[in-house]
Amino acid sequence: MRADDGTAPTGTREAATGSGAGRYRTHDGYRHEAFFWEGDDQFLTGTVPFIREGLAAGQPVMVAVTPTRIDLLREALDGEAGEVRFVDMERLGANPARIIPAWRQFTDQHPGRPVRGIGEPIWHGRRLAELAECQMHEALLNLAVGTETPLWLMCPYDTATLPEEVVAEAHRSHPVVVDVETHRGSTTYGGVHHLRKMFKAELPRTQVQVVVSHRSFGADDYAQVRADVRAHASSAGLDTERTDDLVLGVHEVAVNSVRHGRGASELRIWEEHHALVCEVRGVGRIVNPMEGRLPPGSSDELDHGLWMAHQLCDLVQVRSSKTGTTVRIHSWL
Repeated sequence: MRADDGTAPTGTREAATGSGAGRYRTHDGYRHEAFFWEGDDQFLTGTVPFIREGLAAGQPVMVAVTPTRIDLLREALDGEAGEVRFVDMERLGANPARIIPAWRQFTDQHPGRPVRGIGEPIWHGRRLAELAECQMHEALLNLAVGTETPLWLMCPYDTATLPEEVVAEAHRSHPVVVDVETHRGSTTYGGVHHLRKMFKAELPRTQVQVVVSHRSFGADDYAQVRADVRAHASSAGLDTERTDDLVLGVHEVAVNSVRHGRGASELRIWEEHHALVCEVRGVGRIVNPMEGRLPPGSSDELDHGLWMAHQLCDLVQVRSSKTGTTVRIHSWL
């Protein structure tokens, strides 16, 4: 079972030796741990035994890291690399909302079997908005994966290049923290309470002095919403395919905002940090932070609209509290 109180789960790993080579036991539930490392040697010391021990136990292993780290692991694993499913996280995690469905698909492909994963959603150089959504993703993993799911997930953090506040946030979103010598419960792990606090927080204010477009809209104004988005996307230099995707994504969010709100919603559009940003605000509230993160049922219109936006657009940020919901959609320029 998962340790939601911040203590280390029992029956996970015996104490590591001074070299960091611990002996792993099997697992029958979800384990979510942050692995802190500096330099290629430490990265390999922490990840290669984790992979090999999973393979030796007959456990499927999926590794979703940056291409540079994939190359390191393939070389270190040598002949065993072919037994591992490698995924380019720079592609999968370009929009962090697409990562959880990939882990869900991996576990569903091996029902009832213990599986292992290494997932690196955060690396040096990610945009601030991407980083915020990666941190939201890490917190959401504590809600998205059931305690009975036998997934052991290790999330690497390069402490040599990541800011201290990013490492501190990793402690809050992972019940267990690991480095090459220690394995312990996080004393600042926040669980679902921390996730809900993040989800209710306001998104940072735009640094742009003038929002280039601002309109209120209702159910009769969707054509104008689409026209506004298309005009600004074309002006910003998006090609036809990306423009069409953005228009459809914003339309889906706009329909949700009107249907689930009380009265008119607002659309703002601006450019900042090499991105075109479309923001939809409404007074309706989203209670479940997982809305739009997994393929929706046929009857769930709200979930369907947000799911579509996540699949179509470069980055989608959703925040909701008792005062309303903000959905901010980024298209990189």
